[in-house]
Amino acid sequence: MAKDKLNRPEWVPERAGAAQGFTTNVMAGITSLHDGMPGRHATTVLHGPVVKRRELGVDDYVDGVLSGNRSIIARAITLVESSAERHRDMAQEMLARLLPYAGATMRVGVTGVPGAGKSSLIETLGIRLCDRGHRVAVLAVDPSSSVTGGSILGDKTRMEFLSRTRNAYIRPSPSGGVLGGVARKSRETMIVCEAAGFDVIIVETIGVGQSEITVRSMVDLFLLVQIAGAGDELQGIKKGVMELSDLIVVNKADGDNKQRAEAARGDYEQILHYLQPSTEGWQTPALACSATTGHGIDELWDTIERFRKTTSASGVFMRRRHRQNIDWVHTMVIEHLKRDFYNHPAVRAHIPLMEEMVVSGAMSPAHAAQQLLGLFGGKT
Repeated sequence: MAKDKLNRPEWVPERAGAAQGFTTNVMAGITSLHDGMPGRHATTVLHGPVVKRRELGVDDYVDGVLSGNRSIIARAITLVESSAERHRDMAQEMLARLLPYAGATMRVGVTGVPGAGKSSLIETLGIRLCDRGHRVAVLAVDPSSSVTGGSILGDKTRMEFLSRTRNAYIRPSPSGGVLGGVARKSRETMIVCEAAGFDVIIVETIGVGQSEITVRSMVDLFLLVQIAGAGDELQGIKKGVMELSDLIVVNKADGDNKQRAEAARGDYEQILHYLQPSTEGWQTPALACSATTGHGIDELWDTIERFRKTTSASGVFMRRRHRQNIDWVHTMVIEHLKRDFYNHPAVRAHIPLMEEMVVSGAMSPAHAAQQLLGLFGGKT
């Protein structure tokens, strides 16, 4: 068996090409039962032949997603996330057929400082919504290492109880270095989940900062999770993320921290009066809740529902969706141009030379960029 096949997941099709088209590789397994203790003898582990799953066609994906088959939903999302050339057209055909079944959902983006309890809050809210009869899909974006490119993808562990809830689905995805920690195919993943019948889509991002505008551009309501006593509450204004928020929640309002959380909520409420609302016709509120005790969770969802009713009645809700679809087009254009640029034979051949000349000072970065763009456009 070839070496590249040894490192491939078992679901990789035989004709997929190079293994680097996938975000997942498999480490070689242990072939001995020796436990490292002296005096013990190794026992060889006998493995039978690996049985690969049947390769699915577009009809299989569409039928499986629409029927709510979780295995096929997972494989459909993997197809969407794949950067393998042969999967791109199949994924787009699948999405085109699923699109008429998507859209009738509430999309909520959740961000906040590390340690604010975003995952715990999402789990408590998700369980409460499932108890009310909703179907909840959580798209949890994990940061990709700038060194290895890998991600832990541990959100199913952090949301242990929600992951076992029948009407919930959690899909961790690597950020892939995309601005704001939003996976490159998050929009397409939302379509798959919506077509599968999930009516609440929650996108959890990895951090705070001005880059969170990325997730703002793909959800209906943007929720900022804060905590009390973590420093200067006014610091949030400098980061700009408060200006993007439709709702601010001060988490961990329980026990000895409840009074501080309520005080912080009041401070944020006053601050919000000096900021322009993120959504036309909606004054951003500040709430306090506890993911541990469930305090304020019902009020949180009631506020989200009130947001949807208010913005739907004014037409803002659909105008935002339309604007997001247009932004999606431009994002895809930029993505395709970037891929085609770096795959252009002349550009690939000249990049090492241009980099060397820039490093040596023989050419300015701007001039090097112009030269490469000229090669891409056929002007040089």
